[in-house]
Amino acid sequence: MASQSSNPQSIHDFTVKDAKGNDVELSKYKGKVLIIVNVASQCGLTNSNYTELAQLYEKYKNQGLEILAFPCNQFGAQEPGTNEEIVEFACTRFKAEYPIFDKVDVNGSNAAPVYKYLKSSKGGLFGDGIKWNFSKFLVDKDGKVVDRYAPTTSPLSIEKDVKKLLGIA
Repeated sequence: MASQSSNPQSIHDFTVKDAKGNDVELSKYKGKVLIIVNVASQCGLTNSNYTELAQLYEKYKNQGLEILAFPCNQFGAQEPGTNEEIVEFACTRFKAEYPIFDKVDVNGSNAAPVYKYLKSSKGGLFGDGIKWNFSKFLVDKDGKVVDRYAPTTSPLSIEKDVKKLLGIA
């Protein structure tokens, strides 16, 4: 895409599609702390992650936290639904109020550019690939990736890191 710079400096350089297919410039989240997570509706981790993400969001959305959820069907085909079904599921069952984007690939040659950037920023001991649903990236107000958490890491367990980036003691 022409709008993606070839050498992105931050997450704010990307444009992604929302669940309805509209372009969303991530620069609109400048000044926000972001949790970027690949979600799935039929994963064993779904209930706990969606529940705790909603709790974190409720607690900190007015203090600058935004959660960006990217559905992905690459792990055990646990996100087979349409975007409408995915949004309906997240919003009805888990009261997700944060944005849920277009379904993406997070691994492989067709991986979404934003995920290529996230992985290149925080590869390391996880290797480059996303291992499973609900891998979480923590991004600071300047759009820099500061941490990456395993799928099994509960959202509430990263609350202290979120607070630190938000500047809440």
